[in-house]
Amino acid sequence: MKTPPFTRTRLEEARADLGHAVHRTPLIHSTTLSEVAGVPVHLKCENLQKTGSFKVRGALHRIRQLDARERERGVITISAGNHAQAVAWAASAAGVASTVVMPEAASRTKARASRGYGAEVILHGTPGEAFEKAFELAEERDLTFVHPFDDEHVVAGHASCMLEILEDLPDVGTVLVPVGGGGLASGIASAAAVKAPDVAVWCVEPEGAAAMHRSFELGRAVQLDSVSTVADGLKAPMAGKLNFEILREWSRGVVLVDDDAIVSAMKLLLERTKLLAEPGGAAGLAALLTGATPDPRGPVVVVLSGGNVDAELLGTLLLDG
Repeated sequence: MKTPPFTRTRLEEARADLGHAVHRTPLIHSTTLSEVAGVPVHLKCENLQKTGSFKVRGALHRIRQLDARERERGVITISAGNHAQAVAWAASAAGVASTVVMPEAASRTKARASRGYGAEVILHGTPGEAFEKAFELAEERDLTFVHPFDDEHVVAGHASCMLEILEDLPDVGTVLVPVGGGGLASGIASAAAVKAPDVAVWCVEPEGAAAMHRSFELGRAVQLDSVSTVADGLKAPMAGKLNFEILREWSRGVVLVDDDAIVSAMKLLLERTKLLAEPGGAAGLAALLTGATPDPRGPVVVVLSGGNVDAELLGTLLLDG
């Protein structure tokens, strides 16, 4: 019998560590989406989480593990935007200085928000080049690197999302979760492994940024040469090694969706549920509506992982697709 990546006690401790500092986000049943999908559909609204995404769960738990010397020196991270905001907020809440490196093409709205939460923001190169820049600065400035996904404390913090789902909907059959580097998905799969191993956890990636899907094909965590998708929150150029190992054992697999399906899912969410999800946050629903997920057993929970989208981009997507 396989051993789950975390014990029940470890995950409950991580959740207790977060306390009331993050929101317990609502789980909302949608009659319309249930009728369209042909299966009961519930939405886990991490788009309503602090800083607008699930990322604060892992970031705050990770920062709370810093020792006194690490807290004094400060932290650094790399992010397309949501993790940047989460680290900036969590670090400020803990009285720790933070620096975030973002790809040059990152959302300016997310960059402004990160500065607003107290971080020094550095825009640099492609996603892959931004990772290298963050590692370089961590060494130069003697900062603690807070990985956006490939870190056990980050994963344990994200597992709290699934613990809430299981409390609110004990008979959940399937969970659809967007995947970038794999932090949230591996946290959800870890919690399911110890509390509800019969739940089918499916990972959903954009076709243009399919690092985890490719990792499953090759049997090892891989890095892509380039990524291209409207879902900027899922643009991680690589799969996390820890995340891949967890998901390979404890998820049902990775399915792909194209950008058109993602935008259509965003529109449907806004029109029929009045919920705004960013492109990456709508990927799970896109998979359900396109039939990418094989025979989802209900009730289905679709994790809306984030809601941070530029107003200009939103207008373009809704009007032009």
